[in-house]
Amino acid sequence: MTTTTPQQETNVFESNIAGFTVRGRAHSLSAWFVLALRLMMGFAFLYAGLSKLLGPEPFSAQGYLLGAVPANGGPLVDLFVWMGETGWMLAILDVAVPFGQVAIGLALIVGAFTRLAAFFGAFMMATFYFANWDVAHGLINGDFAYMLVFLAVAAFGAGRILGLDAIIERYEIDGTSLIEKYPKLDYVLG
Repeated sequence: MTTTTPQQETNVFESNIAGFTVRGRAHSLSAWFVLALRLMMGFAFLYAGLSKLLGPEPFSAQGYLLGAVPANGGPLVDLFVWMGETGWMLAILDVAVPFGQVAIGLALIVGAFTRLAAFFGAFMMATFYFANWDVAHGLINGDFAYMLVFLAVAAFGAGRILGLDAIIERYEIDGTSLIEKYPKLDYVLG
């Protein structure tokens, strides 16, 4: 018979999806690696967004959508070309991409609303995956890997590790912590 210490039990994670259960135990150093992933993606997205906003010319996705994406030949080329040719959609993208990258980057760096930020980061990377469609070395490329990093940051509650989410969750309203009063916040915090 094996016994577990309280430290070992706190590092256990388990998930059941469609009848399949996976169970694992993380090493105590895992928290530092999850924090490093959160900060890395935060700085990368903040830099990408700021370089678009502060560049010598105003950011426009049109050249990329109408030039690079068709040259890449991905499965969603027609959708991306439509986006580049549709004025109102292009206007949305020209604001959403750089400001979204800055917002995601800042949220990850300070660890606030981390799951929400990571979800939108993963969504953005999935979009880039289909737009860039560089599968010369297989279906897994940098965009796909970054999407998975965002999902890992969300899944492991990286905002609770030296982040503001830990403080936000403990904030009390009428003697009840915010996360207990509004449990659905667990989907955006953490």
